[in-house]
Amino acid sequence: MIVDRRRFLAVAAGGYVASAAFPKLSLAANPTGVARHGLSAFGDLKYPEGFAAFDYANPDAPVGGTFNFQPWYWYFNQNTQTFNTLNAFVRRGDAPPRMELCFDTLMVSAHDEPDAIYGHVAETVTISEDGDRFTFRLRDIARFHDGTPITAADVKFSYDTLKAVGHPQLSLPLDPLVEVIEEDERTVTLVFDGTQSAQAILSVAANYPIFSAAYYADQTFDESTLDAPLGSGPYRVGDLNAGSFIEFQRVEDYWARAIGTGAGQNHFGAIRIEFYAERQAGFEAFKKGEVHWRREFTSKTWATEYNFPAIEQDQVVTDEFPADVRPGMQAWTLNQRRERFRDRRVRDAIGLCFDFEWTNENLFYGLYERSHSLFAGSQYEARGAPDATETALIERLAADHDLPEGIMEEAWLQPASDGSGRDRARLREATRLLGEAGWTDDGAGLLRNASGETLDVEFLIRSSVFERIYGPFVEVMRMVGINAGLRLVDPAQYQARTSEFDFDMAGLAVGWTPTPTESSIEGVFGSAAADLPGSRNWPGVADPLIDALIAEVGAAENRAGHETAMRVLDRVLRLRRDWIPNWRSANQFIAHWDMFGFDPKPDYFWPVEALWWFDEDRAKAIGRA
Repeated sequence: MIVDRRRFLAVAAGGYVASAAFPKLSLAANPTGVARHGLSAFGDLKYPEGFAAFDYANPDAPVGGTFNFQPWYWYFNQNTQTFNTLNAFVRRGDAPPRMELCFDTLMVSAHDEPDAIYGHVAETVTISEDGDRFTFRLRDIARFHDGTPITAADVKFSYDTLKAVGHPQLSLPLDPLVEVIEEDERTVTLVFDGTQSAQAILSVAANYPIFSAAYYADQTFDESTLDAPLGSGPYRVGDLNAGSFIEFQRVEDYWARAIGTGAGQNHFGAIRIEFYAERQAGFEAFKKGEVHWRREFTSKTWATEYNFPAIEQDQVVTDEFPADVRPGMQAWTLNQRRERFRDRRVRDAIGLCFDFEWTNENLFYGLYERSHSLFAGSQYEARGAPDATETALIERLAADHDLPEGIMEEAWLQPASDGSGRDRARLREATRLLGEAGWTDDGAGLLRNASGETLDVEFLIRSSVFERIYGPFVEVMRMVGINAGLRLVDPAQYQARTSEFDFDMAGLAVGWTPTPTESSIEGVFGSAAADLPGSRNWPGVADPLIDALIAEVGAAENRAGHETAMRVLDRVLRLRRDWIPNWRSANQFIAHWDMFGFDPKPDYFWPVEALWWFDEDRAKAIGRA
């Protein structure tokens, strides 16, 4: 996952309808009937009421300068390679990243806590005794950019509209929201039907933008448009050229700058994003200084190409920072809406065709490690045999569900290769699995089923940088008789095809929140999202056992129970082979022109555009003032 508008991962989706008997947000730790300044999944809050600023923020940082960077994460219909609309909260079109900077939310999260959220537009929140009603008292200072107050009517309009026509990653979690009540101009209540996930309010309160009802009285909310919307956040849309660049201008009289959740952040006078269809073009722009900050995801580039003049002259800084303390997923999937990929043996055989050990040594310069889990690098990754708590949950689920073979054994690991790139043992096993699944050699080097159809695998990609990496993978697939190939499409077509599930094979990277919520997990693995265009359930899986485990994640009353349910879910997902985890890095590779200041990195998330600042002395020293 998800507890901040700037890190609402593009994975949040509607949830499995949990039993009404399940507990809601840990009410013992989040008392009911009391106006609270913050909430967390299990009640723990670092910051007291009335805190001045988050510890990682810097109220003394200078203001000004332009931060021209290349975003490394994006949400909803956003696209880092092009854009043709400023409406980032619907399915239609391709929007620029960071449109969420223009809007405020009821609450925001702390980047140095795993799942705590604090009142922002809403000064306080009160939970009803049954845990189904959340009453927010709005701050009287909260304003839109035109000076009009943010009212309960605006909150109601926003939630009602997003539930009706918002992007699926926003609309599905609102399925259990039955009513939004304007108690008075500054008080609004969200009423749920009792089937919401336990931690649903954390994402619903902290990730949903508030729109001006008056502005949209004369606008069609879900249309594609390049007209800048009326917002309330720390930035507003400035200059732009569709598909080329966009600038966000700092709002000098931003209403939240004096409160704890807004103080000491958003220092840049302008945030500018350039759009490049190819990564290499973006890298060349960075080398020239047209772009100021870059997170590098191409190992070859990091290992061999950061030796240009600006680095030799100490104008550009390169560094490795530890990854955020949260689970990550980077994996390929085969679209099981296509019958040929529904047999697990076929998916397993295709996975065996990828030689990570050879790829890491020859193409990745040893910078990565193999991923086995969909929650890699976290306490949610299953290891070894199930412990006592996992075993108890598995045995309880066995009464109502068919469990996958091997669930009580060591957590499944993808077998290592001999590093040759042509591991004969792996290829023999892949051939055996495909034969068992009914695919036989036609004598001309292609596998066919009983109907004479070839085993076609079109690997969909949106950047030529992947051709170098996936080319050997495809070549090995062909060696065992799979009619495999790469299909490079433009960014808009890639988004459209994955949104409509029009692909054979594709890859997805997800950075979950530190405490993944039921709704965020459901959007990738759950039945409710399997056939919903725009969801991230790319393989199209609908499995009651997975749904039950996702509900267990949402029902957890403490962190230990949450971790147990997540680890059992991880075991099941790995045994199913719906996703093929590929690789990960323990570090973030960051390069930037040496003209910025910043404080130590928060543990859970690091929004550099909000926390860094322009350092005029450094800029002068490298001739970039």
